[in-house]
Amino acid sequence: MKKNFLSVLTLLLLLACNQTKKAAIEKKSSKDTTTAFKPTNIKEEILYQRGVEAAIWGMPAVNFQLMYDALEKLNGNYNQVVIWPKLLDWKNQTLTPNPDVIYLMPFFNTEKVGPVVLEIPPADNGVFNGSVMTYWQNALEDVGPGGVDKGKGGKYLFLPPGFDKSKIPSGYIPLQSDTYRGYALLRSVLKSGSPADVATAVAYSKRIKLYPLSEASNNPTTTFVDASDKVYESNIPFDFTFYETLNKIVQIEPWLNRDRVMIDPLKTIGIERGKSFSPDARTKEILAHAVKTAKEWLEYKYEATKPFYKDTHWFFPADEDNIRSVKSTYGISEIYPIDNRAVCYMIAFFSAKHLGESQYYLMQTADKEGNPLDGKNTYKVTVPANVPVKQYWSMTVYNRETHTFIRDKKWAARSSQTPGLKTNSDGTVDLYFGPTPPESGESNWVPTDSNGKFEILARFYGPKPNLYDQSWKLNDLEKVK
Repeated sequence: MKKNFLSVLTLLLLLACNQTKKAAIEKKSSKDTTTAFKPTNIKEEILYQRGVEAAIWGMPAVNFQLMYDALEKLNGNYNQVVIWPKLLDWKNQTLTPNPDVIYLMPFFNTEKVGPVVLEIPPADNGVFNGSVMTYWQNALEDVGPGGVDKGKGGKYLFLPPGFDKSKIPSGYIPLQSDTYRGYALLRSVLKSGSPADVATAVAYSKRIKLYPLSEASNNPTTTFVDASDKVYESNIPFDFTFYETLNKIVQIEPWLNRDRVMIDPLKTIGIERGKSFSPDARTKEILAHAVKTAKEWLEYKYEATKPFYKDTHWFFPADEDNIRSVKSTYGISEIYPIDNRAVCYMIAFFSAKHLGESQYYLMQTADKEGNPLDGKNTYKVTVPANVPVKQYWSMTVYNRETHTFIRDKKWAARSSQTPGLKTNSDGTVDLYFGPTPPESGESNWVPTDSNGKFEILARFYGPKPNLYDQSWKLNDLEKVK
């Protein structure tokens, strides 16, 4: 009887905690939006509303364009590969990147050169985990052992819209894209974090090739753009410039049938294919408010995501409709999850075609008590033994406001591959997050910014079934008193 009473009491307390959190989010959202913008007439009201919807709809493509713009600032171009030939540090200001692998991103454009080839080497002394995506970051396919080539390697062929498939030569893996532009995110996975294994992963990365199919017989070279010592900044600005980037998208890519409903709403805010985008000062002011409202809505949705474990604050941000849409290349006519899609591309980039087969992710923005993770505090989490992965696990800290690495910190993560990571006698691992290291030292510590909030992304590479059936459970961070 006593046990049942305590169970009911615990359930009631959890429900009360969740309701309090939800009420706080709604109160904050209401306060922000009601003071943000006051229209003077119906035209301004509609302009504002359509600016909000345009920002939500355009999030994944704006995310892509900002990453490409960062490449251009390094004098890079399409049909070249940007590479970070060492583990990432804070200078990589993309959204929630992984600091425990070697990153490379081939950007392709088939508009003028026709089909483009990406050669992936076999998984021998290295292995790739990655995907190929369109301009809208819709996954065409995954590559590597978890992808089409199944670790044997292969020549992926990116086809422009409307390409005559009868002209595809043999020996290629054709990927039909509905946009001319796109990219691949390739992660060269380490065997360990040792300098030797990092060097091996870098060497494996440089075995890829990217070139137009028309040059295949000419032994073409692949251009690698080294971004390791530059600030590569593509975090999303929630101001008027968001719409300037959105305009680039409309001007350079054909309309997809699924998005034709956006043609008139975009005209309302001054974005029209074949015409210049030059709004007056008042329109700029209204759109600046609109994109901030869009962010508030997406942050509300982000914070309200259903927990992965029902009694913790760990969650996976992509919902089922979003996952189904990516797998079907948006072929399911009854769903088009632009809200959740925007949430995902507000905080990250990249889509896996078959999410959960090669990697899985869990986010945390609040501690065990439901309070936001604050960089001035120190937190601890004990990672249970026998983490359900075939490759490795990690936990990475990001700036809660920008979803990027915290600037000027010596590292951003700790993983099962971190040299010197201390493991307890029972196989568990204690990790600490805070502005200063714990008394036990820096080996299991990730620094935070004492002047801001943060979030944590737990990665599971090569996830096993007991992650999904929750027979292995990750508990919340707890504030160290």
